Amino acid sequence: MLSILAITAPIFILIAIGFVSSRAALVSRDQVAGMGRFVITLALPALVIRALLERPLHEVIHWNYLIGYGLGSLLIFGLGYAFARVVRKDNLSGSALAGLGMSVSNSGFVGYPIVVLVVGGPAAVALALGMMIENALLIPLALTLAELGRQNGGHVGTALLGTLRNLVRHPVLIAIVLALLMATLDVRPPTFVMRVIDMLAQASAPVALFVIGASLNGLKPGGMALDVGQLLIGKLILHPLLVWLCFSLLPISDPALRTAGVLMAAAPMMSIYPILGARYGLEQRCAAGLVAATVMSFLSISAFVWLMA
Repeated sequence: MLSILAITAPIFILIAIGFVSSRAALVSRDQVAGMGRFVITLALPALVIRALLERPLHEVIHWNYLIGYGLGSLLIFGLGYAFARVVRKDNLSGSALAGLGMSVSNSGFVGYPIVVLVVGGPAAVALALGMMIENALLIPLALTLAELGRQNGGHVGTALLGTLRNLVRHPVLIAIVLALLMATLDVRPPTFVMRVIDMLAQASAPVALFVIGASLNGLKPGGMALDVGQLLIGKLILHPLLVWLCFSLLPISDPALRTAGVLMAAAPMMSIYPILGARYGLEQRCAAGLVAATVMSFLSISAFVWLMA
């Protein structure tokens, strides 16, 4: 418990620093937006490349893990989207972002440092595989639906084609394709290039968390209880349970890797969740859900560590 708290406490402190900096007008909204673009365009792709190139490809690819984690995540995405759309009568973009928040974990910044304490080496494999599922499947699916909602009244086929055009230029997806190609061909960048990638990857966590905190300045939580409640239950409880169920149907040969996958799913949503939501006017809702989930994840992850022991 104390080890987990020692890891999660700096996360809350960085969020608080971002909030105080924005509150004290040390950074403007434009500057915060620029930092958000830095995370998506440079830092996060570098993190993905590093994760996929750290090990030989045959040590990273576990098909049952990919299918089980992907299926469990798709199921909770569908449940989250349907509940928001049908029960809560949210719009298309809001429903898509709700499903995204319930299905994509902060695996790099919260999940990995906690999981590595529990299982050790397999945590890095789980990180790489999870990022492949999230960035190649879940994020494109959610953003396609959200973009269709933003282009209200447009032709579905035209809007979908335009969205897919934008997605194929998404820096994270480009990074995944590039890293998989290099790993397949057993090509590695020169040492000085890997050092640059490593430096960018290390910058992704603190900058993203700072942006989250800064976006909380001026947040009015009134009327967000249902939104946040759905995200908390879906992300911290249902997502790991569905991944656990899928792993039971598609057995994972390495018990430590199975544990790593369930704990990754129990982590809060990704740090850039509010940044993605900002395009659709949902930044404050996404930020409120992220902060609440990050705080409550200490309890949820601790519970799943105990259950998986």
